Amino acid sequence: MIRNLIFTVGAFALFSVNASAQHIRAGIIGLDTSHVLAFTKTLNTTPQKPEVMGVHLVAAYPQGSKDIESSTKRVPEYTEKVKALGVEIVPSINDLLDKVDVVFLESNDGRVHLEQILPCIEAHKPVFIDKPIAGTLVDAIKIFDASKKASIPVFSSSSLRFGKGTQAVRGGSIGTVKQAETTSPASLEEHHPDLFWYGIHGVESLFTVMGTGCQSVKRGTTADGKITVTGTWSGGRTGTFTEAKAYGGKAVGETGEAAIGTYDGYDPLLFSAVHFFRTGIAPVSPEETIEIYAFMEAADESKRRSGAEVTLKEVMDKALAEARK
Repeated sequence: MIRNLIFTVGAFALFSVNASAQHIRAGIIGLDTSHVLAFTKTLNTTPQKPEVMGVHLVAAYPQGSKDIESSTKRVPEYTEKVKALGVEIVPSINDLLDKVDVVFLESNDGRVHLEQILPCIEAHKPVFIDKPIAGTLVDAIKIFDASKKASIPVFSSSSLRFGKGTQAVRGGSIGTVKQAETTSPASLEEHHPDLFWYGIHGVESLFTVMGTGCQSVKRGTTADGKITVTGTWSGGRTGTFTEAKAYGGKAVGETGEAAIGTYDGYDPLLFSAVHFFRTGIAPVSPEETIEIYAFMEAADESKRRSGAEVTLKEVMDKALAEARK
């Protein structure tokens, strides 16, 4: 099922943006999210932090969402702010690709990501795709299919994956995680499956500690009407995401329990993206990212079925068939 999509980082072993090079020109597609200003400040401030030494944002193409007002209204402000940090504003993605070695795909609207990333892959530019990777599970599969076919590395992640406590548990600090709960805001956007837009943050934290192997989900609501989704993993392990005002959570493992799911800023994600650009090795596998989005798509299907249990295999089989017609 999901394994049909997998390709290993070894497929990219021959690709690297000269890992020893200290000068990498980065570009941005989409100036409609606060992430672009945070990344640009870190990369283009002198002196640079050691983790990003030699990587500079040199060009940006402003267009992100075409019709989500909360995104489009930000473009003029962020355009002027990144210009003030030394970034050239260009009129098209092709113009951007002529000037850069690597790309941050930052458009807030996941629906435009497939059309925006394809020219990057064709130009042999590795890409970090900010959340959500796409507006549908089908498009997410198409993105990884195109990446695999061209042997050009891409990866996508929320910044919440790289929180210190979450990463410690991922690294085995409490052994195999048997049960986990995460929370995050989950504001909705009508053009995206419910959790794609903002709930992705808490779901990403959940998968970071649980790993792959989720088999089914059930969606419900809390007493105060908030979204809650519980997944069942292989071996009877369970993970629950619940909508809340705060980022947080707890994991229970073989040797204890630990706090997870906190937001530790944008720099840890940026550092991981820079390492990816230098090495061509993605810190998150296509398999895991696709399973995260299948989990969220299955949560929507469970909602449509009044909270019935939905398997990830069902939604993946349907999406794979549509993506590969």
